[in-house]
Amino acid sequence: MVEIAEGWAATLADYERHLRTERDVSEHTVRAYLTDLADLAAHATAMHVLDPGAVTIRTLRSWLANLQTRGRARTTLARRSTAARVFTAWLERTGRAESDAGALLAAPKAHRPLPPVLNQTDMRAVVESIVEAIDDDGPVGLRDLAIIELLWATGVRVGELVGADIDDLHTDRRVLRVLGKGSKERMVPYGLPAADALAAWLDRGRPRLATADSGPALFLGSRGGRIDARVVRRVVHRRIAAVPDAPDVGPHGLRHTAATHLLEGGADLRSVQELLGHASMGTTQIYTHVSADRLRAAFAQAHPRA
Repeated sequence: MVEIAEGWAATLADYERHLRTERDVSEHTVRAYLTDLADLAAHATAMHVLDPGAVTIRTLRSWLANLQTRGRARTTLARRSTAARVFTAWLERTGRAESDAGALLAAPKAHRPLPPVLNQTDMRAVVESIVEAIDDDGPVGLRDLAIIELLWATGVRVGELVGADIDDLHTDRRVLRVLGKGSKERMVPYGLPAADALAAWLDRGRPRLATADSGPALFLGSRGGRIDARVVRRVVHRRIAAVPDAPDVGPHGLRHTAATHLLEGGADLRSVQELLGHASMGTTQIYTHVSADRLRAAFAQAHPRA
């Protein structure tokens, strides 16, 4: 493996501090950016570009071409291209480079496949299977039902779900306050089925798992601590596996499912964008093509030449 030059190491350390303290991005984003840029640093060092300020468009294109030769996916190339452009813009802005080499870098278009989703029949079957086993599963069953209902109702991210506290629930208005990407707060509504499941969990389930260390966490693990995102993923996969022929999806798949069912029910894209907490409408638009059946039905009913 190629060692990175000292100039690169020092600059990447400064950039890490910038990401954490000034941009306040998530830990996942910090790790992803630094991993991508460490690969760029190794490639630049091999090209004898020992100072990040000396990076040119030729360096960046050579790096991406090398990644493509190594069989990296288009999504990986697109992500690394974005990481490089953000980094080179920071280099120029902070006086570490005379110009922004990444401004000339065209981003490879990532292929965005159709997200797997569960139809409404499958989702009802998932809920029914949990309800049928509730007596045997005890407080964990009540918790799992509340988790599935809330994910289906709101489309929140798994990190937003596990970070929620009891006080974030406004039961009188049936809304949940969540802290999303970039520490942006939003309120997401949920319906009566989720409200009933949450009430049962808080009244009859959570007290049986709670310990002195539980704190205000809305959802708890089997040992009484705040539930971990990995546990939620296992819960979702296991509960969906109980339904024959249902696609195997995790919490993010239920986020896709919630968005799809909203669009199928007639919600507009702007409302779905706000509910999911997307910064860009372009991100929300990926869900439009999974609702083609609804559009075809509307066309058949309304258009004189259908």
